[in-house]
Amino acid sequence: MTDILIAPRGAHPADPQATQPTSVPQPEPGPGRRHRLVRFGVLAVAVAALAAAAALLPLQAIAHSVLALGPIAAVAIAILGGFLLSVLVPRTAITMACGALLGPATGSVTALAAAVLAAVATYYLGRWAGRGFLGARAGSKMAQLDGWLNRRGLSAVLLVRFLPLAPYGLVGYAYGTTSVCRKRYLLGTTLAAVPSTISYAVLGAAVTAPGKMNALTLTPAIIGFALTGAIVLRWRLANRRQAAATAALATAAPA
Repeated sequence: MTDILIAPRGAHPADPQATQPTSVPQPEPGPGRRHRLVRFGVLAVAVAALAAAAALLPLQAIAHSVLALGPIAAVAIAILGGFLLSVLVPRTAITMACGALLGPATGSVTALAAAVLAAVATYYLGRWAGRGFLGARAGSKMAQLDGWLNRRGLSAVLLVRFLPLAPYGLVGYAYGTTSVCRKRYLLGTTLAAVPSTISYAVLGAAVTAPGKMNALTLTPAIIGFALTGAIVLRWRLANRRQAAATAALATAAPA
């Protein structure tokens, strides 16, 4: 199952041809350069305007009002958190706020839901604004980057999401312009978000209730990091095996 997720689209690990290098996918028909620039401009202005509005909102008062909703408070906070992530508010602050407002367990689930909502929204908005933007530059470094992301699949998403290269929402917009499969993007984003989500939610809860912190409180974060590390190691080994198989086929090929 894992090998299928790692393999690029169109390849199957049971197929000997899957080890052959895959060509860079051809860009799908889409809007012209002028239309893409217009869409980029519209999206950039909208995100900037919403970010400015979010900075002026009385978020503390809104949070207390949302908590008064009772059982559906977590749902409302997840939606609000997803919106804030989409306008490039740092995920660390939102995750810690979820933990402070809802506690470590409910806060972790809520923060993860907000991250997934933002990942979906930014991916599809980025795809609407710039689908084919990288692939359209055939032979350029951008096209090579798009091909690398597509070939690496899930492991590339995990690598980019684990490294703090850019704001969470901005990475989602950028991925929308690539040819990476949305299933691998969403799965990789979710897996990469789990450890940090639990850790920051636990820290946020500790700010409001420091007396409740103990060794068991950190157990979910430790387990999350261990599981994610094991998954990454498994994918790295799979990539090495694929590279070794490709080299062996190239050596055995007749001159």
